[in-house]
Amino acid sequence: MLLLALDTATPAVTVALHDGDDVIASSSQVDARRHGELLLPAIDRVLAEVGLKLDAVTGIVVGIGPGPYTGLRVGLMTADAFGLALGVPVHGVCTLDGLAYAADLRDPFVVATDARRKEVYWARYADSRTRLTDPAVDRPADIAEQVRGLPAVGAGALLYPDTFPRAHEPEHVSAAALARLAAERLAAGEELPAPRPLYLRRPDAQVPKNYKVVTPK
Repeated sequence: MLLLALDTATPAVTVALHDGDDVIASSSQVDARRHGELLLPAIDRVLAEVGLKLDAVTGIVVGIGPGPYTGLRVGLMTADAFGLALGVPVHGVCTLDGLAYAADLRDPFVVATDARRKEVYWARYADSRTRLTDPAVDRPADIAEQVRGLPAVGAGALLYPDTFPRAHEPEHVSAAALARLAAERLAAGEELPAPRPLYLRRPDAQVPKNYKVVTPK
């Protein structure tokens, strides 16, 4: 097995390789505006680090969000393209699950990432491997009662200490955590989600209403 894991659902552009036993190479860069520029060089870098080429990959793992439309689609489209070109399966993993797995907590907690617009993407967990709620997007003040007293991880939690006073790292997801979680679930015979995006809301770009038609009749 050689899994190529990647995620662009947060400001982190993160890539890792997992050989079936553990992560053998990884790369993470935080730049919310350069997902498209940074992802392919990062993939080349982790492959070169272990002296392998892309055709050695036997499966793709990709973070499916939730996340902003522009960044999220970079990773998903890259994963789909590689899967088709290589003829290998593409497995989705919720980005929040990757953060939860990296947190390695055994008691209930919350994962919250920055959704912009003064909102967070979030979910509750029983432990680092067990999500209790579906991913959602809300204003922190609106979920304060639901998360009161719980530890929290992720950039969204760190941004809103009034709602998440017990916030700590990891701030962003790592592909290394995604790869380990996916390998663990695959080894247990679990079916992973399809590589389809969890946007949770409509993209910022909208077709204007009542726009004036200027083409000739």
